[in-house]
Amino acid sequence: MLRKILHRVILTAVLVAGATLSASAQTTGTYTPYSIYGVGDLAQPGSAYSKTMGGTGVALRNNRYLNLINPAAVTARDTLAFMADFSLYNDNKVFRQAGIRSASNTFNINDLAMSFPIWRKSAMMVGIMPFSDTGFGYSFNYTDPDLIGRTGNITYSATGTGSIYKAFAAAGVTLFKRLSLGVQWNYYFGKLDKVYSTEFNDASYNGILNGTTTNVTGNSFKFGVQYEQPIGTKHALTVGATYSLPVKLTGSIESYRFSSGTAVSDTLSYRMDYLGQDSKVQIPSEIAVGISFQERGRWVATFDYSRSDWSGSGLDNTRSFTASKLFTATTAQTFRAGFEIVPNRNDIRYYLNHVAYRVGAYHKKEYYLLDGKQVASTGITLGLTLPIVNNYNGFTIGVDLGQRGSLSGEQIRERYVNISIGFNLYDIWFRKPQYE
Repeated sequence: MLRKILHRVILTAVLVAGATLSASAQTTGTYTPYSIYGVGDLAQPGSAYSKTMGGTGVALRNNRYLNLINPAAVTARDTLAFMADFSLYNDNKVFRQAGIRSASNTFNINDLAMSFPIWRKSAMMVGIMPFSDTGFGYSFNYTDPDLIGRTGNITYSATGTGSIYKAFAAAGVTLFKRLSLGVQWNYYFGKLDKVYSTEFNDASYNGILNGTTTNVTGNSFKFGVQYEQPIGTKHALTVGATYSLPVKLTGSIESYRFSSGTAVSDTLSYRMDYLGQDSKVQIPSEIAVGISFQERGRWVATFDYSRSDWSGSGLDNTRSFTASKLFTATTAQTFRAGFEIVPNRNDIRYYLNHVAYRVGAYHKKEYYLLDGKQVASTGITLGLTLPIVNNYNGFTIGVDLGQRGSLSGEQIRERYVNISIGFNLYDIWFRKPQYE
């Protein structure tokens, strides 16, 4: 029996390692002009389960799904079970600014995680998920008639690719039957490439190519707590909170500027900066609180609030993170709500009564200002989980409909339809055999 368990653990570890390598090889996890700023477009945390409930999870406890948002929730599980979660997402966007419109779609891994018990009422979880993504590309022609008259047509273009990923290991324990505590170690790593070029149609002029390549790593801890209070025999109220320590980013920033053309090619500048342990560039701390109310086994309603102050992150004054003078790091805030209902898990006739139906909503203030104005996102989520085999394994599909930005000022209105697909696996690995 022990040999079988070890084989399964080794196999799962290999899958996690494979997903890590695959994730690091991906270059475009998103496509949005807003990812040109700072560390890029912050990924919505959590599995497909959380995403279909507006991204909530601080106060959620469910023994059928992994909660990747609060490490204290890892104890909400069968003490004999091995659990795993894997999800993908498809990001579809339509952009508009003045009379200009464009569209994009990307596809990427959202998370891969597994969880298993440690001892009695304690358990752990390991996995990987994206933290932020950079993906943009645009170009335009100069229109100044005096300039064009002297030099000919001039084209400016900019592209950016890359991601920062978060690998994590979490452990939790339940005390006094109702209080759960958790701690999570996070390791951040990734690479961001940004390239800007100016090209002249007249071959007698040299074009200019400049850009940055940023490699970053960082370590941090996240702490979580949940308290569940039974109300009667069927209902329960749960409150939760998480606190993430700031992450000092270490690594390197390679900056370059080249002149190229038929006349002559030359290196105008090259610089390598290192981010050490004394670096002032960081991902700031974050605090989140949540509350949920449920009828056990049937429905749950939940609400989360999170806040993170990026104004002291050092992104405003650091090469490669500051793409424009319009960018200013500020305080990010998020409000999320979600609701789930399962009509009747004990129904032996109708499969649809076993399905978990979910709806959610959120309002998010981004971690930056553009030209002094806050950029915000608002959306709704819909989804369901189709049970498989023993009703604990499931296939989740969800959709996120929302809008970021507006048509005012320097902002771009971004409307999106994001589709998430997830698989949650459940298996009894640790049952003591009666016979060999």
